[in-house]
Amino acid sequence: MGTFTRSHADRIHGLALACLVATRYEHVETVIGPALQAGELIISDRYLPSTLVLQQLDGVPLEFLTVINQHAPLPDLAVILTAEPARISARIAARGITHRWHLDPTGPRREVGLYRQAVDYLTDKGVSVLLLDNGASTPSDVARRIADAIPNLPLASVPPEPPSTPQGP
Repeated sequence: MGTFTRSHADRIHGLALACLVATRYEHVETVIGPALQAGELIISDRYLPSTLVLQQLDGVPLEFLTVINQHAPLPDLAVILTAEPARISARIAARGITHRWHLDPTGPRREVGLYRQAVDYLTDKGVSVLLLDNGASTPSDVARRIADAIPNLPLASVPPEPPSTPQGP
C-alpha cells in the first residue's frame, strides 16, 4: 500500500490521501509489530509526526488525523528535524520541487509551525521527542545526536493489540 500511496500522492489529496497514509496499519501488523515482539529496534521515517504535518498542510483537520491514527503504536522516540523557514525554502530552491507541497511559498513556515504543534501533541501522549534544528548542523552531528538518544529509550516496546476489523469475503 505504501508504494501505491507514494506513487499517487500528487494526484490524491486531502481526506482520501490521509486515509491512504493510515494504511500504516498493514505495515504495523506485518512488519513493525512482529519486529517489536522479537525485541528488535525499529527505525522508521515518515511516521506519525509527518502524518500530522503533511496531511494538515493538505487541509485535513488534526482531529480527523488523530482519529484515523489512534490505533497506530506511538514511537518511543520521535526525531524531528527542522530549520528556519528561509533555510528550508533555500534548500527546496537548490534541490528543486520534489512534491506538490513545495509549490506553496508559505509551506516552509507553515510546516515548521505544524511540527512544533506535533511536538506538543506527541509530548502530551508521553512520547520522547528529539527536536533538532539541522540548519547549521552537519549530517554527522545530527546522526550522532540521534544515536546518543537511542540508548536512553526503553527498547522492545510491545505494540497495542490492533483493533479488530471486519474482514470481507
